[in-house]
Amino acid sequence: MTLRTDGMKKKFGLQCQAFARMCMVVLVCSLTMVSCKKTAAPPAGGDKLYLPIAFGDDTLGIRRDEMTRVYVAPRRMVWSQGIVRDPAHLLDLDTGQADLVNASSSYIETTGEGCASVILDYGRELHGALKLVVGSGSAASFRMRVRLGESVSEACSEIAGGTATNDHATRDMVIAVPRYGQIEVGNSGFRFVRLDLLDEASLYLKEATAVLRYRNTPYVGTFRCSDDRLNDIWQTGAYTVQLNMQEYIWDGIKRDRLIWLGDMHPETNTISTVFGDVESFYASLDLAVRQYPLPSWFNGMSAYSMWYLIIQYDWYRHFGNLAFLRRHSDYIRGLVDLIDSRVGDDGSEHLADGRFLDWPSSPNTAGVEAGYRALLCWAMQDAAQLCRLLGDEARAQTCGAIERRLRQRVLPPNNLKQAAALMAIAGLMDPETAARDYLLPGGPKGFSTFYGYYMLEALAMAGHYAEAMDIIRQYWGGMLDMGATTFWEDFDLDWTRNAGRIDAFVPEGKDDIHGDFGGYCYVGHRHSLCHGWASGPTAWLSNHVLGVEILEPGCREVLITPHLGDLQWAEGTYPTPYGPIHIRHERRADGTVKSTVKAPKGVKTRLAHNP
Repeated sequence: MTLRTDGMKKKFGLQCQAFARMCMVVLVCSLTMVSCKKTAAPPAGGDKLYLPIAFGDDTLGIRRDEMTRVYVAPRRMVWSQGIVRDPAHLLDLDTGQADLVNASSSYIETTGEGCASVILDYGRELHGALKLVVGSGSAASFRMRVRLGESVSEACSEIAGGTATNDHATRDMVIAVPRYGQIEVGNSGFRFVRLDLLDEASLYLKEATAVLRYRNTPYVGTFRCSDDRLNDIWQTGAYTVQLNMQEYIWDGIKRDRLIWLGDMHPETNTISTVFGDVESFYASLDLAVRQYPLPSWFNGMSAYSMWYLIIQYDWYRHFGNLAFLRRHSDYIRGLVDLIDSRVGDDGSEHLADGRFLDWPSSPNTAGVEAGYRALLCWAMQDAAQLCRLLGDEARAQTCGAIERRLRQRVLPPNNLKQAAALMAIAGLMDPETAARDYLLPGGPKGFSTFYGYYMLEALAMAGHYAEAMDIIRQYWGGMLDMGATTFWEDFDLDWTRNAGRIDAFVPEGKDDIHGDFGGYCYVGHRHSLCHGWASGPTAWLSNHVLGVEILEPGCREVLITPHLGDLQWAEGTYPTPYGPIHIRHERRADGTVKSTVKAPKGVKTRLAHNP
């Protein structure tokens, strides 16, 4: 067992070992379906918080940690130098308690001839900290440099003069390590840790365990099919999002540990198809509204306020939480009024000076302009539905009028796949035209980890399911081929032509796929290798291969249409407010598809056969 639960977390109780086994299944992205049920609360008190008696009734300055903590041992030692004896002990998960015996510790010594150093690999991307447990040593404390990295090269990188930074999360630090003690440092996204003993001294290091901090949320939705590569991709996307479901839904766990509302749509779609109706969604939107009151745009970007409307409507369709929409009623109506005041009768719009879809599209200003207007049309379509749900037919009509004005000036996508995808989704371009002329040429060339999701959606609208799955295999699978265990902020298949993997030193003559590439705000090692917006294939595979189309809000009625493409079978579960729908599709010898669907009470299903 290489994972230990934190004894301070009462929820684990007597079942901590059982939970640890299930958690590990999730962490290593097993190809089996994962249920991951929460462990039972302890018999006395459940989840009630019992503060130490010294606090009395004083709870005003206290907030309970919503996250779960578990300890994870390293999987392997990537490298060491200097005097490092019995390094295998660092791969063990011991008691977490310092002692005087040193029987299960690694001996590390720095001399005048060189620094003692190790690089540890925890096997998959993690969010959290590092815990060091130290036994005896030649001094009362020791200076140790700790570097956290999402790649081996980042764990060896220098901040000064390089692209590695401590921005958003401190990942490079010099700490004082106590003798006969424990210390936890860092809070970041990482997979690799480099430790350098800086002082000329010796110590016994008993443990160097990662502290995984994550939401203890069950995987309600599952997906498996006849292609293991797609299974790996689905689960990697799900895990990417789970790590970013902290107190709020973050953009990334190393950098952009913030609510970026416009980036959140692929994440919320993945959450709805994997984890179901989670509180972090509501908390994130509530906080975003407080942070950016009207007439401000979310995150200072007008496009992100459009995404707010789309996210709200998608989530309502899935879970039917009208009370939440009513809580946001004033904001939704006010946002519609603000947009209405900025769109002219001739179809011109003056929402803001800046135009943004995603970073890779930015140089194509003409294409971005076309995509931006398509995004606004899409947002107005969803906003009209939101207003009707809120009983405001007048504003619903206003949304329709805004869209009609915008349609007077439909711009060409200028060969930008992002723009063509949005135009197809918004009804400004025939999906087949978008697929044939813009999305399919070059396959994954021109895809991005964020807007690639909308390119896949547009391909599905045109019926190109097999082609979309092949692009998923090539593009998102290309990250897995480079050692990824979560999906990245950005990626280009061209980067892989002469690049080394992230889980090893870069071979001589090879490119560093982490340190040598990236642009805009993610140059080199600043590039995040765990970004929730890259999870789109997870939602896409559940929605389109399992073929779930929501007909009535809250999944009261759904249409099941299998789209196996080149697959022989696919199966999984799909979350609804009433419980998961169980779905299996199998291709018969004659090419037809046999579907088996079991829905919970309260969900009406209709089955449409489609090979």
